[in-house]
Amino acid sequence: MVSVNVRDNNIEQALRALKKKMQREGIYREMKLRRDFEKPSEKKKREKAEASRRWRKLQRKKSERD
Repeated sequence: MVSVNVRDNNIEQALRALKKKMQREGIYREMKLRRDFEKPSEKKKREKAEASRRWRKLQRKKSERD
């Protein structure tokens, strides 16, 4: 559960903090995915692409470290 404290009635600052927390938690991404029905084959394809993207990023970081 995401929560934000409002200090000195500064709603704008609290709203910015809430948006940042939601972005980090991946809530916006989850909402976008759940907006429409995703066929199981499309879901499998998307997850495979995400995994390969993560793997390439990890390999790139490893090569930079070495």
